[in-house]
Amino acid sequence: MSTGALFGRGSLAAATLVALGVGVVALLLLATPSECARAFFVFGDSLVDNGNNNYLMTTARADSPPYGIDYPTHRATGRFSNGHNIPDIISEQLGAEPTLPYLSPELHGAKLLVGANFASAGVGILNDTGIQFVNIVRISKQLRYFEQYQWKLRGLVGASQAQQLVNGALVLITLGGNDFVNNYYLIPFSLRSRQFSLPDFVRYLVSEYRKILIRLHELGARRVLVTGTGPLGCAPAELALRSRDGEECDADLMRAAELFNPQLGVVVGELNARYGEGTYVAANSFRVHFDFISDPAAYGFRTAKEACCGQGPNNGVGFCTVASRMCANRDEYVFWDAYHPTERANRIIVSQFMTGSTEYISPLNLSTVLAMDAAASTRIIN
Repeated sequence: MSTGALFGRGSLAAATLVALGVGVVALLLLATPSECARAFFVFGDSLVDNGNNNYLMTTARADSPPYGIDYPTHRATGRFSNGHNIPDIISEQLGAEPTLPYLSPELHGAKLLVGANFASAGVGILNDTGIQFVNIVRISKQLRYFEQYQWKLRGLVGASQAQQLVNGALVLITLGGNDFVNNYYLIPFSLRSRQFSLPDFVRYLVSEYRKILIRLHELGARRVLVTGTGPLGCAPAELALRSRDGEECDADLMRAAELFNPQLGVVVGELNARYGEGTYVAANSFRVHFDFISDPAAYGFRTAKEACCGQGPNNGVGFCTVASRMCANRDEYVFWDAYHPTERANRIIVSQFMTGSTEYISPLNLSTVLAMDAAASTRIIN
């Protein structure tokens, strides 16, 4: 299935790539964590922010309890989760320690070799998304920080080795949801909704996202995992705000996701034709999320309609705080807070990224990517 086929088109080329990777998956499984480790860079919003907003004057932060209640330290870290988030779990799969936030004072010396997390809660594809959060690291600045990081890395290991590390890294980028939730549909008759019809806004968003993905390649990224938006209208916050009965996903936000994701898939396919198949890997976040939102019991969840931590209808109103109503068993809930998955849900999401079929990730899954890259690296060394 091609990149666009995450949303309905087929591709013999993608199937061939997956087949080629099968024979070398065993090499990855036999390798030790240190041998598997590669640098990892993360860009995007609160779904993947590891704590950059802790260092900013913003309301978009998760550095207070009960965030982090199930993290190994049992302390809030800035992750919008009860425990580990998606980048943490991907780092586990890489056999590496979690990437530090770029703004962390601990990110220096050998820690630079692990990579860096540039993500910032509240940001979107557009610079006017999330303006209500005031001081956040917009995607244009995240990319500038990536350039700055590479200068630091060159000072540590030299230009040649720095380029090799960046070219060999895995990159994750997660954007788009906030452009609908915290921009187009933030308030009735928002500026963007008066400027664009929804189909035109989606086309504009995707064209801007394309520029970001190209810029990542210009900055040295050669393996980029691109996630689309999930089923935005099914988040507890949207059920509380927009649903008449707290059960039905919001139709407007669902349509936005259904328009956005296929067009993003087409762009990823076009960029792979330009830079090489597999340079960009498209994850169908909508399908991954919707599987357990539509049938939570099949995945061992009790509910996908109510957040574990919050208040009001669906526990979906406001922030998760020490004063919030919190569930006893986080593993029974798809959503930790009004918008963000629990650690257990994040682990299911990453498992589909790692081993899922082309319905979930295309043109090849991450296990295949890592195995093929490990085999190629071994051939170069030998």
